[in-house]
Amino acid sequence: MATSEEKLDKRFPLFAHDNPIRKLFDSPNEYCRYVASGQVVADLGCGPGYYTLALAESVGPEGRVYAVDFDEKAIRALEKKADKQGYRNIEAHASSASDLSFIKDGSVDFVLANGLLCSMAPQQHESAVNEMRRVLKPRGLAYLSVARGPWSYVSRAEWERILEGFRVERRGDGFPAIADRWAVVSKKIR
Repeated sequence: MATSEEKLDKRFPLFAHDNPIRKLFDSPNEYCRYVASGQVVADLGCGPGYYTLALAESVGPEGRVYAVDFDEKAIRALEKKADKQGYRNIEAHASSASDLSFIKDGSVDFVLANGLLCSMAPQQHESAVNEMRRVLKPRGLAYLSVARGPWSYVSRAEWERILEGFRVERRGDGFPAIADRWAVVSKKIR
C-alpha cells in the first residue's frame, strides 16, 4: 500500500524516458560536460537510466555513479541495461532522494537532479535538498531543474529558497511559461 507521500510523487512511464524521439531533443550526454574520469556522480530521479549510462561512460571504470530512483521498476530496468552493456561502475538504489544514507558525506563530485524536485511530494523537498548538500564535495557541482506550471510541485518562491542554500554558478529560466528553471550550484563556503 502506497503512503500519502508516495501517492503525491509524479512518476512517468518507463517508455517516456527511453524512446528514440526523446534523443532528438535531449541528448543523454548533455550533463557529461560536468564530470571527468574517476569522479563520483549521483543521478537522482534517474528513472531507467537515460543519463546514468552516459555519466557512467564519462567517469569510466575508476569512477562511480549512484543511480537513485523511488520507482523499483525503473531501477530494475536500469540494472538490466547496465549489466547488458557491461557497466560495473553504477550503484543503483530504489530510494527517495530525501534519504541518501548509502552515500558518504562530501563524497560526490556532481549531483544531477534534473526534474527531481518537481516530481517529488512537496514535504520531501527540504530533506532532498539537504541530502544533496550533504553528499556534495566542497568543490562539487549540482545541476538542479524544475518544471513550471501545474505539473510542478515547486513554486518560484520555493525555487528561490532552494537556491539560497547554495552558491549559484549559473542559472536560467528558459523561455517564459514553458521551459524549466535550472541552476548549476555548489556548496556555500562558510
